[in-house]
Amino acid sequence: MAARGGDKVSVLLPTYNERENLPLVVWLLLRTFRDSGTDFEIIVIDDGSPDGTQQIAEQLEKIYGSDKIVKRETISVLSSSGTAYIHGMKHATGNFIVIMDADLSHHPKFIPEFIRKQKEGNFDIVSGTRYKGNGGVYGWDLKRKLISRGANFITQVLLRPGASDLTGSFRLYRKEVLQKLMEKCVSKGYVFQMEMIVRARQLGYTIGEVPISFVDRVYGESKLGGNEIVSFLKGLLTLFATT
Repeated sequence: MAARGGDKVSVLLPTYNERENLPLVVWLLLRTFRDSGTDFEIIVIDDGSPDGTQQIAEQLEKIYGSDKIVKRETISVLSSSGTAYIHGMKHATGNFIVIMDADLSHHPKFIPEFIRKQKEGNFDIVSGTRYKGNGGVYGWDLKRKLISRGANFITQVLLRPGASDLTGSFRLYRKEVLQKLMEKCVSKGYVFQMEMIVRARQLGYTIGEVPISFVDRVYGESKLGGNEIVSFLKGLLTLFATT
């Protein structure tokens, strides 16, 4: 479904070592937006990838055109997802921003559903959820599923955010809402996505949800490890104490 007349969607794609995945996800985005008749742009924000992701982004920019289709911002060191979003927003010309992973775990086919949901309820944020309706996770082993479910359950109990999936990063924001949230959020890593929703509720923003299928990355390695889990728990307790 096309966005309202005059609406434009800017997709922010933070990348690190995604040379295999980037051409695929960009092609899927192009096809999705063109099929739905949505005005769009794709902004690749690379974290100094040593695998040549930056060069792939440059090639895609030449193939599809830098004026509208693919834009690129290279950052030498990103301290958090939030830093990538701040840099990406500097180049975004759309009034709606979609944030998603570049590793093919988030399929662009859900974006038209995000747009449809936003129009239905005039939501400030539309969040993809793995834990509601026909949403789900594919390609994870039992351990990782338990970690994800457990983290989400603990978060629901402590923070009561009114949203079913706090740690996912596939979302659509009004641009001005995302900018306001970026000013408020201080967390890094996996906790950042959770804080975005918690702060949104505090500020009175409305949140819609769309069930999505999350598929584990096809190429490359997951960044989830023991340090991330410890950081998540520390961040969760900090949010609980300050909200």
